[in-house]
Amino acid sequence: MALLRPHLHRFLSNTLRHSASPSADSGGGLVVYPTYGGHRCTAIAIDAPSSLTGVTPIRWGYTSVQGFRDEMEDDIVIRSDALDSFSYAAVFDGHAGSSSVKFLREELYKECVGALQAGSLLKGGDFAAIKEALIKAFESVDRNLLKWLEANGGEEDESGSTATVMFIRNDVSFIAHIGDSCAVLSRSGQIEELTDSHRPYGSSKAAIQEVKRIKEAGGWIVNGRICGDIAVSRAFGDIRFKTKKDEMLKKGVDEGRWTEKFVSRIEFKGDMVVATPDIFQVPLTSDVEFIILASDGLWDYMKSSDVVSYVRDQLRKHGNVQLACESLAQVALDRRSQDNISIIIADLGRTEWKNLPAQRQNVVVELVQAAATIGLVTVGIWMSSHLS
Repeated sequence: MALLRPHLHRFLSNTLRHSASPSADSGGGLVVYPTYGGHRCTAIAIDAPSSLTGVTPIRWGYTSVQGFRDEMEDDIVIRSDALDSFSYAAVFDGHAGSSSVKFLREELYKECVGALQAGSLLKGGDFAAIKEALIKAFESVDRNLLKWLEANGGEEDESGSTATVMFIRNDVSFIAHIGDSCAVLSRSGQIEELTDSHRPYGSSKAAIQEVKRIKEAGGWIVNGRICGDIAVSRAFGDIRFKTKKDEMLKKGVDEGRWTEKFVSRIEFKGDMVVATPDIFQVPLTSDVEFIILASDGLWDYMKSSDVVSYVRDQLRKHGNVQLACESLAQVALDRRSQDNISIIIADLGRTEWKNLPAQRQNVVVELVQAAATIGLVTVGIWMSSHLS
């Protein structure tokens, strides 16, 4: 997409904010959603109930920014009801429309609550049982979504969505993840990336595995896209890569994207895009400060280490996780992010931010950077003297 004119950028960056306050459900828990459909949606930071006596509650901040896109396809959900002592946080990044995201907003949570037996599996801590339950929940929701898309959208609705979901208590977190959003953790200022992007390109172990799986299913990769179409390899929805693969081939022939001879050689042995999640258990030891979930509208324009450093600096200044979240989204906009940007920050409430000393760069790194700069200047002077 071409960059927008400066005055339009200012409008998108400063448009009115739509806030949503936490509301109590019938069980007394917190249920928080942003206002969907605006250019920018933000909410106040909320305190999820602590599961451990004497432990500071988790403080939440979140924001979702439409940015330069014509449509808002992201969504975020935070809930602390129906999962006993755990809270639920999810970032959805939709594509080809927002209908899949709107379906997942409620349905994924309900399916996970049922699969996790209202949180009893999470409290039990049996990771194998938790992993099995969440995989079944994600795959079940995807089957239901495909039926819903076919019944309500017909052949025209090709929407899909990634999902990065976190179940968190003060001492432990479980993450279920499909797609190219990302979850990162700050441990005393050190970055830990908790998820891998599911993309059909790149040299990472995860990317190589995704390409292998796609090819074994009968698919192919063109310019980093499955069948030259989609650049994410795990997602909900995307019916044309699952139950409508033959229809996709026929449509491709009709549109001149490939020949009938080429299609005649294709033999699908599985789905090219899948909704099977990676599941991770993350112990939250005393040195863990916060966890960030965000869509690729942030990560494609900022390094994860820069994101963590920026959030820490913001919290050191004012201690307000919501302000830090909104400011981070603005930085991504200022860096010309061309995508929707959705961010959730869970501050575990353990850090006295205002008393935290300013983070200093490693002295060795500073010396290396200084030496490199001197070297470049020296080369420049030498070249100038010899070329003049």
